[in-house]
Amino acid sequence: MQRIQTNASGTRSIEVSENHLQTIDKFNLFKDLVDSNGYIDEPVLDKLKFNIRSILESSADKNQELLDLCLDVIYHQNMKAYGLQNLVSLFVEWKEKHNNEQANTDTEE
Repeated sequence: MQRIQTNASGTRSIEVSENHLQTIDKFNLFKDLVDSNGYIDEPVLDKLKFNIRSILESSADKNQELLDLCLDVIYHQNMKAYGLQNLVSLFVEWKEKHNNEQANTDTEE
């Protein structure tokens, strides 16, 4: 479990689990989310929420892991653009580490 800071003063945070990061990866939630300027603001957070809502509405079965991500992180009362920026940064670090570990496992076999 890791914590991301959701405001600049550091008084608010959200806990993000390994399962949350795996869910983000599974559904490619950050793919094409940020515009070419690379700036994450409130409309980007809204876009993410709309994308997730669309995924949930279009699937016939309930995606419990996606619902958990929404309840615990994305729709958390403390989640703002600053928190999303930190979540994206955490995801990028996690993904790089995960890819490196998988590459090391593949070379050992």
